[in-house]
Amino acid sequence: MNKTDQIIDFLAKHPLSSSRQIHEGTQLGIGYATVKRILKKLNESNYIEIEGLGKSTKYRISASYAITKSIDLDDYFEREIDEREIIESFNLDLISGILPKAELFTKNELEKLENLQKRYLDNIKTLSDTQYQKELERLAIDLSWKSSQIEGNTYSLLETERLLRDKLTADGKTKAEATMLLNHKEALDFILEHPDYLEPIQISRIEDIHSILMKDLEVERNIRTHRVGISGTNYKPLDNEHQIREAMQAMCELANSMQSVFEKALLLLVLLSYIQAFDDGNKRTSRIVSNACLIHNNHCPISFRTIDSVEYKKAMLLFYEQNNISAFKTIFIQQFEFAVKTYF
Repeated sequence: MNKTDQIIDFLAKHPLSSSRQIHEGTQLGIGYATVKRILKKLNESNYIEIEGLGKSTKYRISASYAITKSIDLDDYFEREIDEREIIESFNLDLISGILPKAELFTKNELEKLENLQKRYLDNIKTLSDTQYQKELERLAIDLSWKSSQIEGNTYSLLETERLLRDKLTADGKTKAEATMLLNHKEALDFILEHPDYLEPIQISRIEDIHSILMKDLEVERNIRTHRVGISGTNYKPLDNEHQIREAMQAMCELANSMQSVFEKALLLLVLLSYIQAFDDGNKRTSRIVSNACLIHNNHCPISFRTIDSVEYKKAMLLFYEQNNISAFKTIFIQQFEFAVKTYF
């Protein structure tokens, strides 16, 4: 355990300790000034909170810590499914109790995202309507391809482009694969034509987006009424329709209360997948709904084009099993940056 982790461990056992108490209690063999620097860095990362001023300053672990602390995916997934210590059941307190108190992005992360958003707005001012629509079309094709690939679709990006632009199916591919891609494009086109459709976020409107994505795919529409399992994890989503609807309503209320567009878009991405409200298509729906949030607020949409499908799934499993958003947050920031620099 490194010195930073030892300080956090001390605060977990001794909340509201002063810096002097932390220095003396941890006995790390480092100077008091070094302990103060570590505490400052932990506060900047939203891992700890400060109460009081001057000599009365006390420290405690923040609500954000467990959610945002850095976890190495490679180390985490070295252990097999049954060897990992996980939160096996849906955390009923997560949406209503924990997340409303948490700060998902650090100040530096928010500053980076806001600077990228400013660059996006500056860039689109120089584009004609035709040029802007062309870039949106390119992004839509990339998102349809990558979102489908994450779900096992075998169409290449070039084959996807031919399908969506010219309605030409690829040899050796199933009808379901083509339908999945066409549905993605239809859902995105719907959002672009109705940018306010998901504002505010409502269960019925999310169900509508899911229905577009699942059209002709033999998937049940609307909130599921039976149990589902998730491959690759022992996490068990809610299996009671009433509880699922309650969780969805709590998610909608939380999302609608968010002041930060980035936090709202990120939470929609992970929580729709975490709740697993639908029989199938939860992650696909989350990617469209999250982008609808960005589009409504005149933010750059995200295609996820460069994310590795396995890494995406690992980041999602980490949230299922530990309610930790760190890996998925990294994906979100990287893909927002890619979108701004690539399309606009």
